[in-house]
Amino acid sequence: MNNFSKIVGWLVFFAGLLIISFTLWSTYNIFTAKSSVPEFFPSVKETKAPSQAGTQDAQAQLQKMIGEQLQGFFPADFMGKTLNLTVWSLLAFILMSGGSKISSLGIKLIKDGKKDERT
Repeated sequence: MNNFSKIVGWLVFFAGLLIISFTLWSTYNIFTAKSSVPEFFPSVKETKAPSQAGTQDAQAQLQKMIGEQLQGFFPADFMGKTLNLTVWSLLAFILMSGGSKISSLGIKLIKDGKKDERT
């Protein structure tokens, strides 16, 4: 029975390491621009509506001016990319934490198998 426990322990340990390695490799590829960020939030395509200067009130004109000024500072898809990178970072953290827990379970199984051999 202890051999089975050790074999399962090693398999679980390597499964956890594989999850961690895959997450790190995917994150490396994303941040070096070898692959694209998974799109959790689709990028917004701006469409310009026909302007009706006579029918817009002062607040709408002010919002339009502020929007045009902010477009000069940030690219059009800045928020979408930022949100996608944030979600990917959180997902990578969760995957790496899970892989760590899975690996520690494998180590416990290996240690229990060795403990059974001694008794």
